[in-house]
Amino acid sequence: MLVGLTNCLWRGVLSRANHLERNPLKETDLYLPIKTYLEAQGYEVKAEVCACDVVGVRGDEPPVIVELKTGFTLPLLLQGVDRLAVSDRVYLAFAVSEVAAKNSLWSKSRKEIKKLCRRLGLGLISVRVNEQRDDFVEVHLDPLPYTPRKNTKRQGRLLREFELRVGDPNEGGITRRTIITAYRQDALRCLKHLHHNGPTKLADLRAATGVMRASGILQNDHYGWFERVARGVYQVTPKGTAALDDFAEALAAI
Repeated sequence: MLVGLTNCLWRGVLSRANHLERNPLKETDLYLPIKTYLEAQGYEVKAEVCACDVVGVRGDEPPVIVELKTGFTLPLLLQGVDRLAVSDRVYLAFAVSEVAAKNSLWSKSRKEIKKLCRRLGLGLISVRVNEQRDDFVEVHLDPLPYTPRKNTKRQGRLLREFELRVGDPNEGGITRRTIITAYRQDALRCLKHLHHNGPTKLADLRAATGVMRASGILQNDHYGWFERVARGVYQVTPKGTAALDDFAEALAAI
């Protein structure tokens, strides 16, 4: 197994023939770097054994299985999960460019990919490719058992937000639309009261609306709806007046 070698690099200059231009990149182009890397760890390596791209055996240890793809993809992930039925020592290996493409899944979501593989018990290997074909292998994760620890603070925030939010003002899966949070609902309560009653002291606003965090909401003024006109006294801004129409449905619900 490659445990203990995570984040170690292996660099190997390929043969002169392999320096020739190879476009497009193929899965087979990853085999030699992976094979050489495993052999350096003492494994005997063979390809395409019972549908597994790469199999490494070292003594009496369980086999190491490596699945190859030219990029990190869902099919690669699914293959890795399937190979876990054969061995607990499964790695996903994929090619990465010397200059990572901005739209590549690995470039955009590296942290999330590693978290997913860690939860699934899959190892993760990248083979960096450059124009000179001076490729090298990097092991990002080893396939170890994983029991995630719950983040009690995040869970607490989740439950508080759920409890404080009035009704169900949002539609699951929405994009490009403002989400109505409990904080925004409290701000809307303050906005509605100030609109109907004019400039108001914070103490009176808290008492009238029941919004205990009214001071922070008006003083921080995240939405640009409020302005102070005297010490502890606030009124609605033109932007706040416009928000009454923009959030009419949310106001009606609270």
